[in-house]
Amino acid sequence: MTTPGKYRHLNQSSTPAGHFCVLAIDHRDNLWQSLAQHAPVTDDSFTAFKQQVMTHLTASASAVLTDPEYGLGPAISTGTLGGQMGLLLPLEVTDYDLHPSRRAIRMIPDWSVEKIKRVGATGAKLLFSYHPDAPDAATKRDQVSQAVDECARWDIPLFCEPIAHSLDPERGLSNPEVRQVVVESARTFSDLGIDILKTEFPIDAKQSSDEGEWRAALADLDAASKVPWALLSAGTTYDIFKRQVELACAAGASGVIVGRAVWAEAVALQGEARDQFLATTGAARMRELAEICARSGRSWRERTAAPQLEWGWHAAY
Repeated sequence: MTTPGKYRHLNQSSTPAGHFCVLAIDHRDNLWQSLAQHAPVTDDSFTAFKQQVMTHLTASASAVLTDPEYGLGPAISTGTLGGQMGLLLPLEVTDYDLHPSRRAIRMIPDWSVEKIKRVGATGAKLLFSYHPDAPDAATKRDQVSQAVDECARWDIPLFCEPIAHSLDPERGLSNPEVRQVVVESARTFSDLGIDILKTEFPIDAKQSSDEGEWRAALADLDAASKVPWALLSAGTTYDIFKRQVELACAAGASGVIVGRAVWAEAVALQGEARDQFLATTGAARMRELAEICARSGRSWRERTAAPQLEWGWHAAY
């Protein structure tokens, strides 16, 4: 059973049927660097790109995940983000210049769960690299527990996003290791009291296209997670992600939180060409993902019991 505030916010972040179809455009340094490969980037042009993405791709979205500075502030000022749209905001700073095994959890300066709640968001998101056997694993679990407590204090859901990494900076994870870390992360962090698990696919598609292996790993992930889970795209191509979403929803996922798989090609485009791509291909992808989630996804309400409120509940709330 969850609190009335969290339950209402989860309803606001999802479709009426209980599926997450969230547009992710909270990318910061990595997106800036990608845009800079094609044209000079300024604060204004970076902001404009995020506004273009939100303008064209929110029609089929249940919520938007964006950053406070370049995404949310301008979207509020210009009306790009309507008041009926769910809103997730990040807590973390991510340094992509470091190998994931060396990335500590760092919070955005002068930002907090309290401010996320005050600005009218419907969820807080915490992304971090994680391996259960890493020297900093216990520290990161403690930090997640602190975020859980802060979100409980302000009665707002925590969307937790652990990203598997290798212990050896000189090599990546094998598929058995990817599966083990993703599944163990689901078990660990759902036990810590997070509200929604934002998870990567438990198999690296570059290493294996065996859908039998994919299904088995997804079954393990679904069994390990005690909370609703949504699939992130992790920079994979749209065609691969679409198939992953179909299988994940069939396995028990409650939807998607998708970014680059939908809008990545727009980074290399300029002007009218960018608008045209987002308005056609990008929008069509969001519609298609929403249809898959609606057809096959599992409502988050099946894993999150509604609050049972008796007369006078508000007095002690």
